[in-house]
Amino acid sequence: MMKRIAMAAGLVLALAACQGGGSTSSTKHLAPIPAATMSLMATKGMSQNDPILMRSFKKESEIEVWKRGRDGKYALLKTYPMCRWSGQLGPKVREGDRQAPEGFYTVTPGQMNPNSQLYLSFNLGYPNEYDRAHGRTGSHLMVHGSCSSQGCFAMTDEAISEVYALAREAFAAGQRGFQFQSYPFRMTAENLAKHRYDPNIAFWKNLKDGSDYFEIANEEPRISVVNRQYAFSGDASMIAAVAQKRQADEQKVAELVAKGVQPIKLVYDDGGGHESFRQALTGGGGSEGGSLAVNAGTRNRLGDVSRPEALAAGPQEVILAANGRPKETPPPLAYASQRSGVPAQVAQAAPQGAEPAANERPEQTPQTAGGAQRSVLDRVRSLFGG
Repeated sequence: MMKRIAMAAGLVLALAACQGGGSTSSTKHLAPIPAATMSLMATKGMSQNDPILMRSFKKESEIEVWKRGRDGKYALLKTYPMCRWSGQLGPKVREGDRQAPEGFYTVTPGQMNPNSQLYLSFNLGYPNEYDRAHGRTGSHLMVHGSCSSQGCFAMTDEAISEVYALAREAFAAGQRGFQFQSYPFRMTAENLAKHRYDPNIAFWKNLKDGSDYFEIANEEPRISVVNRQYAFSGDASMIAAVAQKRQADEQKVAELVAKGVQPIKLVYDDGGGHESFRQALTGGGGSEGGSLAVNAGTRNRLGDVSRPEALAAGPQEVILAANGRPKETPPPLAYASQRSGVPAQVAQAAPQGAEPAANERPEQTPQTAGGAQRSVLDRVRSLFGG
């Protein structure tokens, strides 16, 4: 027992030293794993010492935590609703684009930040080898608390505390780094059919191979970058099974297209969040008088919410033509600049200096751009280069 306490203390000191900024009097980074989650692990034959793996899905706004058992196989422990992510579906390309990254990342103890200005956080390690091979730029892309995003994945303080504790205990037990898989959506044949004309579809199919390997083998795929693409290696039988699944899913996509599944693009004003948080922001009743209704209790629970009107509005589904461009003029979408009466405590973005503000500057809002009101068509044109 004393040995374990010493190991945990040493890990905490190492984490704090790697982040800089001095020590903190707060002990929030030492919060135990909640009793309910410990009980859930017990029912699933898991231990707090077992290695972890995480997966995130933008469209569904969820983060999964998986645990590896003694047989070397991963099993799902828990799915957490994501409070906020920013940008659009698609990879992060350049610093300041407000895009949350997509791809395969590794989080080490040195990337954990117990002194985060957004409660607790860990750095995803963007850009990785793949990102650098494509000349992508940016830094300080995090998973953190609060409900504000400038290119990060935001959870509630309660959720990040639990996830942070799960990672801390896995590191203390000897895990050197955990894999974080970031996807635009769950890699189903239906999603691929709907997004078949998206400019990112080849990239997403590349990500799907890694997702398929993990879901078939329940093992972490070994990842490299070959010819500027992700390459996945592992058991030969599993690689063959991934190829078979790819072929079967392509057939399913073809069948869905033949049945009339429309190609779409989801256009976000600025990212999104889990439906439960969207409902919390509007009290389950949408907007009142054209403005967002947010009660004090919700503000206290979620903290600062970046661009709450964009979060409440949700994405606009734009139907595409065969050339991959909008088939028809989409209806207007109410943006934050077109609404009034947003409580100042909610409308404000992340506190000054909160990571990743130093490197992830928010794009100009309609207000700062001269007050011009934009329609969905304006956003679509910008996304399609029109």
